[in-house]
Amino acid sequence: MLRTVLVSALAATLIGAPAAQAAPSAPGDLVDYKSVVATAPAKAWKLHYRSTSATGQPNTVSGILLVPHTPWTKGARPLVSYAVGTHGLGDRCAPSTRLTNGSENEVLLMSQALSRGWAVVVTDYEGLGTPGTHTYAVGQSEGRAVLDAARAASRVPEAGLSKTGPVGVFGYSQGGQAAAFAGELQPSYAPDVNLVGVAEGGVPADLNAVLKFNDGGPAFGLVLGAAVGYATAYPELPFTDVLNAKGEKAVAKVKEACTVELGAAAPFARLNDFTTVPNVSSDPRWQARLGENLAGKTKPGAPVFLYHASLDELIPLAVGKGLRDRYQALGADVTWQEFPLLEHIGGVSAGGPVAMTWLGTKF
Repeated sequence: MLRTVLVSALAATLIGAPAAQAAPSAPGDLVDYKSVVATAPAKAWKLHYRSTSATGQPNTVSGILLVPHTPWTKGARPLVSYAVGTHGLGDRCAPSTRLTNGSENEVLLMSQALSRGWAVVVTDYEGLGTPGTHTYAVGQSEGRAVLDAARAASRVPEAGLSKTGPVGVFGYSQGGQAAAFAGELQPSYAPDVNLVGVAEGGVPADLNAVLKFNDGGPAFGLVLGAAVGYATAYPELPFTDVLNAKGEKAVAKVKEACTVELGAAAPFARLNDFTTVPNVSSDPRWQARLGENLAGKTKPGAPVFLYHASLDELIPLAVGKGLRDRYQALGADVTWQEFPLLEHIGGVSAGGPVAMTWLGTKF
């Protein structure tokens, strides 16, 4: 039996088919993995791994692991668990797919980590690239997927990563939210992950404030996407059952949209335009779940580099400063940097490389 398993795993590695794994039983366990070719300077494996939903249920998440070709000779190779910004809700938008078809827009930042010799694992998040709907903007789900991606990466034998090696988390926008929750959840959810630093920028830390800021704005489609994500993660929330005909049509479109189509799905609309019940997000059930996903309620398990663009047109600067203040009140080790006269995309263009350099100081 042992010989059969070993031969099957070797054959899978050679032909790029999923390698056989023992039945996954814990978060971070591999379901399967296979060698793929990615548009990044690295060896690559597509992963499926066990994680946990926002309500504590076991789920399966996909992702991709990138390991530089250059050997690492300074102890355990550092690993960056990279959380992408908004990619959309359609399965074709998953970063593991886009990294293999050449359409991944964050590959330059990932390559900065790879060029330093660090391994990079990128989660697709819950429901993006796997069955079901993506739980977009749900920090509790995203943070667990980011931590479990790091666990899963260390379980790929060919990658040569240590289970106790240093792990850094990097993310911006939706990825910043995921990174923030990974940092806050790590002490209780993944104490075995040797988290040494969290670089997070443009964080939608307070979704009530972000909703209010974007309701009626040019990128309102992002709000609709977040509503879909929350209704998926928390089925008790009134949303699907209170959509009007316009709302049903818009939601069907949003569920298949990638970044640009998502943002432009309903420009200058308001949430009330799509529901039969006004101000649905003010429902106590919605407020309870949004409260669970307010970043900055728990002290992160590692130092944090937090940054924000001063003219961010999607996530107001006040939201970033509020997160900073909550972290400081908790006694967190937080480094804050504001990038003046830049909007949302400018914030990661200028701040991303700075954040990556900061992360290097923690390895």
